Amino acid sequence: MDSESITLTARDGATLSAYVARPDGAPKGALVVVQEIFGVNSHIRSVADGFAAKGYLAVAPALFDRIEPGVELGYEGEDMVRARELLGKLRFDLSLADTQAAIDYAAAESGTKVGVVGYCFGGSIAWLAASRLSGLAAAVGYYGGRIPDDVDELPRVPVLLHFGEFDDHIPLQGVEEVAKRHPEVAVQIYPAGHGFNCDQRASFDAPSAALAKQRTLAFFARELG
Repeated sequence: MDSESITLTARDGATLSAYVARPDGAPKGALVVVQEIFGVNSHIRSVADGFAAKGYLAVAPALFDRIEPGVELGYEGEDMVRARELLGKLRFDLSLADTQAAIDYAAAESGTKVGVVGYCFGGSIAWLAASRLSGLAAAVGYYGGRIPDDVDELPRVPVLLHFGEFDDHIPLQGVEEVAKRHPEVAVQIYPAGHGFNCDQRASFDAPSAALAKQRTLAFFARELG
């Protein structure tokens, strides 16, 4: 496996960086890994590396680049404050345009089907990508806070969603409404809080993260194979 930083160009001409992790040998599929509100930091790079180790070309676009290039934040204190400030400046339509640029690159570079997997803010982007973007074969969203608000979206590709039962940011009632309105979507709920997949957060829950990863890999093996 190797990795590099590349530059993507969105359809409106804006450029952004992306972290690319390449598997050993020909990729069996490609994944766009969509960041949390903390940028393409060491955790997101490690997530991309993990998918590359499983045989996928993984592309993590830096969605804050339109506001401030090179954002890498931690999960507490001033970094948390800064992350929320940056999130408030983002436009979801532009983040989707940047995600589309990553999808297009992943498809051209790999010659395979492309999936998207997003975490936190990225989970919301993955949900919207499933209904609004082109060139996708599947989408996975982890604890996307906007997903219950965007329950009227109509995914055009298979979707798997992961939520924490004890998530202070996403009421369980909203998650249950998503499952009710979208019986075609696989909605999984874990005995964990927000951010349970991230091993750099206090809310990390190893058993839930492992099970969600297992389900995610099985889902992509099925949908991208």
